[in-house]
Amino acid sequence: MGRVPYEDGLRIQKELAEHRKVGRVEDTLLLLEHDPVITVGRNQGMGSVTASTEVLHRLGVALIESDRGGDATFHGPGQVVGYPIIDLRPDRKDIRRYVRSIETVMINTLKTYGIIGGGRPDAPGVWLSNPDRKIGAIGARVSRWVTHHGFALNVNTDLTFFDLIIPCGIRGKGVTSMATELGQRHSIIEVMERLAESAAQEFGRVLIHDERGSL
Repeated sequence: MGRVPYEDGLRIQKELAEHRKVGRVEDTLLLLEHDPVITVGRNQGMGSVTASTEVLHRLGVALIESDRGGDATFHGPGQVVGYPIIDLRPDRKDIRRYVRSIETVMINTLKTYGIIGGGRPDAPGVWLSNPDRKIGAIGARVSRWVTHHGFALNVNTDLTFFDLIIPCGIRGKGVTSMATELGQRHSIIEVMERLAESAAQEFGRVLIHDERGSL
């Protein structure tokens, strides 16, 4: 979907989730980039945002409280954000399993680039080890067994933006990107295509591209 303001992405996914609950649309995966924004999950407060309002304004970074789970995270250009709108009924009604499936989607995509990532039992997302550093974040919500919100994979992301927060509320752990790990930037569209293929395989779906370029 290209570059989409956070509020627009939130509106679109909520509309699709409501349609999915009553069977008006099929399972849908939105893939996009956001303008620079820090989001904070519901009931988490703003304690993980370390930058002042003045600094955020100067850098052009919006600050929004979201209704997803999880703590503070950053979205911005060079990062692929995925919003799966999936009905987990009847045989996938397990939120932990769903989170692990989203991790698997990112892990398998990274593997096609030679990057070996994994999950952690104490912190959702995708991590690289030695030293521990996070490359993919997850902040999902499930309502009546239909998912929205989702994941963010750092591809060519400017990692200095993460200095404005304590990413996902976890201190002492680094953040990385595909560009940092591989020493070169990569096509966002290509990464989106590989994520879509990985998601289709993980959830047993067939991909159909719509006219907007979402999947």
